[in-house]
Amino acid sequence: MKKEKVLVIAEKPQAAMKIAYALAEIAPIKKKIKGITYWEAHTEKKVLLVASAVGHLFGLVEKSNNAFPVFDLKWEANKSAFHYIKALKELVKDVDDVIIATDYDIEGELIGFNILRFICKRNDAKRMKFSTLTKQELIQAYKNVREHIDFGQAYAGETRHYLDWLYGINISRALMQALRRFGKRKVLSIGRVQGPSLALLVKKEKEIKDFKPETYWQAYILVDGVELKYDKNIKEKNKLNEFKKLEGKECNVKTKKEKKEISPLPPFDLTTLQVEAFKFFGLSPAETLAIAQKLYLNGLISYPRTSSQKLPFTIGYKRILEKLAKSFRLTSYVKRKRPVEGKKTDPAHPAIFPTGEKAGKLNQAEKQVYELIVRRFIACFCENAVIEEKKVTAEVEGKRFKAKAVEIINKGWLNVYPLKIEQKRVPDIEGKRKIEKVRIEEKKTKAPRRYTSASLVSELAKRNLGTKGTRAMIVETLYKRGYVKEREMKVTPLGFCVASALQENCPLILDEKLTRKFEKELDSIQEEKVKEKMLERKEEIINEAKKIIGKIIDQFKKNEEKIGKALLSASTEDEEILCSCPNCKEGKLIVVKSKRNKRYALCKKCKASFPLPRYGLLKFENKKCKNCSFPMITLIRKGKKPWQFCLNPECKGK
Repeated sequence: MKKEKVLVIAEKPQAAMKIAYALAEIAPIKKKIKGITYWEAHTEKKVLLVASAVGHLFGLVEKSNNAFPVFDLKWEANKSAFHYIKALKELVKDVDDVIIATDYDIEGELIGFNILRFICKRNDAKRMKFSTLTKQELIQAYKNVREHIDFGQAYAGETRHYLDWLYGINISRALMQALRRFGKRKVLSIGRVQGPSLALLVKKEKEIKDFKPETYWQAYILVDGVELKYDKNIKEKNKLNEFKKLEGKECNVKTKKEKKEISPLPPFDLTTLQVEAFKFFGLSPAETLAIAQKLYLNGLISYPRTSSQKLPFTIGYKRILEKLAKSFRLTSYVKRKRPVEGKKTDPAHPAIFPTGEKAGKLNQAEKQVYELIVRRFIACFCENAVIEEKKVTAEVEGKRFKAKAVEIINKGWLNVYPLKIEQKRVPDIEGKRKIEKVRIEEKKTKAPRRYTSASLVSELAKRNLGTKGTRAMIVETLYKRGYVKEREMKVTPLGFCVASALQENCPLILDEKLTRKFEKELDSIQEEKVKEKMLERKEEIINEAKKIIGKIIDQFKKNEEKIGKALLSASTEDEEILCSCPNCKEGKLIVVKSKRNKRYALCKKCKASFPLPRYGLLKFENKKCKNCSFPMITLIRKGKKPWQFCLNPECKGK
């Protein structure tokens, strides 16, 4: 009897390999078609051809490049994915059924949906849903395969891509066109979420700029060798004498002790993982997401793009902890049968958790992120930490002074997860005591702190702007476009100018209410049960966006000259000057990027150019090359020693 042939389509080649090995009754056969690897896996009744995409195989493009703004779009094959498309077209010719096994989220569903309709020429397919690439879960996902793809996710994903393209490309082009009018070419961009993100940063920058520090004083008294602080800030200098006169007087002192239990932190959702990885290791949200994605594809953790803080019983706590015990002694602190969980949920995936599979060779950053996830997971099963809080209170002439101390009685989950609690001890003091000394300290109020990449991602999540997977990319784009700089995100003159131009001409693009409104409308597509209704909602949302964008572009065209002048001034002011030009001796070398993101130093006067390393911070420290007298540049890269190099590409010393 001839076996049924089924094409299983994964999102990435590594995922395809894991699916093939999990589902095959004997080792799968590695094959190639059109130069692309796929796997043939045999089960009792079926032959599974397990192939993959490489992310999105199709992208939106404009139907014609004559009109502006652009509203007519179509899906077109990505040139870089040409061989994968050809391979899937060949494989699907001779199969009885298709199973979509891409990541189970909006993007993964859209990837599968586009493959289904544009390559397989089918309206529907079966769907595997899984959160880890472990053999056990993949087998269960195959046994419980769904009869249909998730059309709600697919159409919501397609609508999101349309909205992002329509907003991002049209308004970005309007900005660049205004600047090009004055003979300068520079890549500028703005989008539905990038706009409100920039607005948040500009608002913070204005708060810092407008901040005026105020002087205040804090008073301390010394009693039995313990320093106690006055429980209010003193804002009037003329009241300081009242405190100075307390020296030598008696005060009434009480000590109060209280034991408190601190529950373990909930398991990681993506945003919290990004925040913690930045705090502990200085990894940007984009770096953390890339590492987490790699750990997922290696089968070491569950799917990272999740907003859930829940660990369902079905993941198999006991089995995972037993596996982790082979590599981590920390499991000896496990006391709970069920984990501590948070409030946030995600219908698609649970919180991020380790699978317990043995980790192979990991680089330093991968090891740091992986172990952080392991520690957070194990900590959820540990007992509460117990601390003793002690408060010493002294009262004199109606004024109250306090000293606080914390002592850890039982570390519990703190043995596992690196949360720091500063311990401090003070003796018990009771009754009337003499004030040995009074100390006054002058201070100034501090300006608000700028966002970091991690705190901005966290803020965007709180405001429901962007998605789990796109927020980190939005932050990276703000840096890439030159709108912000430095670890604490400081808005550049160009960033201010872009925000100002948008605020004056299309404030809607900076308004987070509009972005949030569209997010809710995208959710409404997923909530629909009938496919026809989903398509209706999709068309309604896109048509509404087109009307808004049309008005924005009309306003831009009216003020194009004014906007262009402002952008020209800001982009010139924002140029990074490296050093004097060694060619003409008069001009200054500025750091510029090519269309392919290559960096080079360009002289504004004689137009001489010199290649530069693509990544890292560049500094000129007034040193000349011993061989050719060209400037010596220092390159600083994270985790590597500073490297000095000569700017002359033809230097004999090289």
